Amino acid sequence: MSQRILGRVVGQTELIELTLQGSTILSVQPARSESINAVGGANCWIASAFFDVQVNGFAGVDFNSPGLSSDAIWHVITRLREKGVAFFCPTVITHSFEHLAACLGALDRVCREEPSAASCIPAIHLEGPWISREDGPRGAHPLEHARNADWDEFLRLQESAGGRIRMVTLAPEVPGALTVIERLVAAGIVAAIGHTAASPDTIRQAVQAGARMCTHLGNGSHLQMPRHHNYVWEQLAADDLWASFIVDGHHLPPSVVKCMVRAKGGQRSILTSDAISAAGMPPGRYRLGAVDIVVQPSYRAERADGAGSGILAGSAIDLLRGVENVIRFAGVSLPEAIAMASANPARLMGLSRRVGTVEPGHDANLIVFDWEADSGSLQLQQTIMEGQVVYDAGKARVA
Repeated sequence: MSQRILGRVVGQTELIELTLQGSTILSVQPARSESINAVGGANCWIASAFFDVQVNGFAGVDFNSPGLSSDAIWHVITRLREKGVAFFCPTVITHSFEHLAACLGALDRVCREEPSAASCIPAIHLEGPWISREDGPRGAHPLEHARNADWDEFLRLQESAGGRIRMVTLAPEVPGALTVIERLVAAGIVAAIGHTAASPDTIRQAVQAGARMCTHLGNGSHLQMPRHHNYVWEQLAADDLWASFIVDGHHLPPSVVKCMVRAKGGQRSILTSDAISAAGMPPGRYRLGAVDIVVQPSYRAERADGAGSGILAGSAIDLLRGVENVIRFAGVSLPEAIAMASANPARLMGLSRRVGTVEPGHDANLIVFDWEADSGSLQLQQTIMEGQVVYDAGKARVA
């Protein structure tokens, strides 16, 4: 049975009728005057659904909890769909091997037992434990578990994850890291630079070894550093590196977002939430792994302990707000901002058929929304996953 959506595809001006057949986009044609029984409308916009490559947790659920249940994961999936996110990478951060293996194993178990959940989770992102031990670059990751890179340890973690780790963030200056980067790339896994205090020369070596992305560039870094020769400039200048940005107004000031996005360009910029379990929750005190977090009324998330006061610890934003913010901060267009949250991460992760394109033959993973250009406000109406409406703003949660 087919279904139809009436609206305008982001980046185009013509009113179209989009027909879905099963899980696929069957056709995209000019709208007919007799377009009845179609959802959406003349004022609606249609775009690819979002893909968030770094989600530590959401709506009270922490992916760094070893005993994660399928109900908890489905709770996250459902709540993220309310923000237009159809795909995401659960992110597990620096901890002991035993703890990491347990968290990864819990995610793998749910994905094996529930293929519909696995469809929403195309990859696991391992952030650490092979990161800088220095204050600042280490961010909120626990010092006692930051360690040298070890390929054998990765293989054991990958076994626990059922082979689902497809992105690893590590600091290239850590002993053994460059070798691990080479091996990750050979295995088809995205090697990302992050939580690093590396010299510019080491950054260049990491790129030569095959590193492809900068994780939340500009964060997980020293509060002060040499003004010219530093790891942030070197990553911005590397044309072979994509970069993800947390555009919540706290991790990066608006002017910095504007400069960094212009430096990387629309094709190599990726929006991520880096959401923690407190995202989607009221301000207050929460737990992220082994660290206590305070979320301020402004939704700034930082470490709660005195020694780490002022150190950001993930974010409480969602990707929908990130799209709005990057338009306001960087002056990019709506199509560019949508691509940063959909097509760009999909290309990086090799998922371009599933997300990022609204064309016949591609998978029907879409959002339908209203756009107020003057206020820069995006009001989500529907999230469609594999041709099925999984969130409808006019109804109760549907999936």
